[in-house]
Amino acid sequence: MEKSKLLLNTLAKFFAGLILVCVLLFLPAGTFHYFNGWLFIALLFVPMMILGIVLFFKAPELLAKRLSSKEKEKTQQGVVKFSALIFLLGFVIAALDFRFGWSKVPLWVVIVASVILLISYGLYAEVMRENAYLSRTVEVQENQKVVDTGMYKIVRHPMYAVTIWLFLSIPLVLGSWWALLCFVPYPILIAVRIKNEEKILEEGLPGYTEYKQKVRWKILPFVW
Repeated sequence: MEKSKLLLNTLAKFFAGLILVCVLLFLPAGTFHYFNGWLFIALLFVPMMILGIVLFFKAPELLAKRLSSKEKEKTQQGVVKFSALIFLLGFVIAALDFRFGWSKVPLWVVIVASVILLISYGLYAEVMRENAYLSRTVEVQENQKVVDTGMYKIVRHPMYAVTIWLFLSIPLVLGSWWALLCFVPYPILIAVRIKNEEKILEEGLPGYTEYKQKVRWKILPFVW
């Protein structure tokens, strides 16, 4: 992808995501005076912008892969659709929770969740640095090799492990226990995605079966 086209695509998706999140949070909240909403936007979009700038100059091909989100596998298409539904519902419920005062998340919980979100995003960036083959779609790329260094020595799917921590922290940053219930199914969707993805990788990626034997755990050591 040409640099100019990649830049336009990156900016378009960044601002589209920002506008969508603002609409989903502040419209149901009925006000812009929603501190937790602004906190979440800052914690998510500032690191996202920094990571995007770094990738644009250092790894434009990886950035292009991350911008591509059209799944070919039916199972993965279903996972993406349900994930989108979870996010839409979770944001709206969090905003309505703030508006009508359904629940109260203590400040210390919001702070801890904010730290977890930032650490998770940092680990997310580290996984991207470690694995140049990462894309948002499940596929085996040309000349792809098994990555077994860094976090991949510990679990086979560190990206998914990190996103679980990141996404479960979101409703707490937004200050809503009810929104947390909306995000609870997310790890189940990840489990479905991993099962389908590993089947594809075993069939199309040389050495992946041996890698599975060497690294036993999928996303959480000693558990799964």
